[in-house]
Amino acid sequence: MGRFSSRLAPVFADFAGVEPGMRALDVGAGTGALTAELVRRDAAAGAIEPSPAFVATLRSRYPGVDVREGGAEELPWPDDSFDVALAQLVVAFMSDAPAAIAEMVRVARRVAVCMWGVAEVDMFRAIERTTETIGMARAAEPRRYRTPEEIHDLLAPHGDVESAELDVTAGYRDFDEFWRAMDRGVGPAGQWLASLEGDQRQRAYDELSRELGSPQGPFELKARAFAAAVTPA
Repeated sequence: MGRFSSRLAPVFADFAGVEPGMRALDVGAGTGALTAELVRRDAAAGAIEPSPAFVATLRSRYPGVDVREGGAEELPWPDDSFDVALAQLVVAFMSDAPAAIAEMVRVARRVAVCMWGVAEVDMFRAIERTTETIGMARAAEPRRYRTPEEIHDLLAPHGDVESAELDVTAGYRDFDEFWRAMDRGVGPAGQWLASLEGDQRQRAYDELSRELGSPQGPFELKARAFAAAVTPA
């Protein structure tokens, strides 16, 4: 989903209201899809990420960003350190999302989060139907905080919530490029693919291609993220 995350970042930053000069925190930054957008907007950016390998990547790529290693549930910054704190595509993976949101509210004047839907993402739907058809289970994406209601309710204790649906599209030269992107073994879908061997891989290849319309050339996939933001009084 890397190319989708990169396309989502500017749309999400627009929704959150990130402007030049703002102090902006990327919570659960990963390899920096959103961090890159904050830097591009000339924000005074910070980032926190629990993976040491990703932290090293972030520090190498963005030397001007205040990158910390740690979890969202205990942010290592004083109160009101940022104008806005953003969590792009991570709340479903947090060990304690309500605690993390409370921490984001503590350190920032505005908080915004977003998560992909499930039925609203072409790739997820196609992979799920493929695994059902060929009878080869994959590691499931976490299903919590994947609906507008769940995202809204996560932020609601902290004030009036603004909600939005953020739509992005990513293109591929052909199905083989899509397959190679999945075959990197990243995320539940990639891990599922990496677990297949021999005839299993060929069956998955054929069925997934069929689910996506058997594209012979360039094609596009759509994805929708549900977003919410709160500015505590």
